[in-house]
Amino acid sequence: MGPLELVGDRWAIGDPDRKEGSCRVFTADGMEHHKLAASEPLAVVPWPRFVDGPRVKATARAWSATRAAGILIDTFADRRTIAGPRACSVHVYLRHPYEDVLVNCTHHKRRYLFRHISLLDALLKKTTEAKAAHRLGDPEWLGEAVTRVAALRSWLRPDRSVGEVIADLGT
Repeated sequence: MGPLELVGDRWAIGDPDRKEGSCRVFTADGMEHHKLAASEPLAVVPWPRFVDGPRVKATARAWSATRAAGILIDTFADRRTIAGPRACSVHVYLRHPYEDVLVNCTHHKRRYLFRHISLLDALLKKTTEAKAAHRLGDPEWLGEAVTRVAALRSWLRPDRSVGEVIADLGT
């Protein structure tokens, strides 16, 4: 679903296998930051530290997430257009100490559907709001949530529908 995919037995946002690849991996302990498919994470953020997020920004096509596209689109497009290296990123607001963390992820070669990007962002947001961020580290729970959320018809304002899916799955 968008930049989220099952890699082995864990879910990840971003593609660590592409040039200078970077991704966020959801584990039982928290969200790990990996580069170039390295086995050891660069950083781990424990689930109890999450106040808000993770929130996902992503552009539909990989070329839009390049530095050159960011410059070009910023010059000629309106300010609402997402482009450049931050066009595929994960943002989290953490506690103890309180801080904003924004990490760029590598866009996959495949195209992301705007519908999937919107639904993924709502899934992550509503899971954290339900005080269930730790469930994102459970591959079976997240797999079932992704399956149900991807089947939703309404994706322009998915918060209510996604919230119902999360409540039904249990926290």
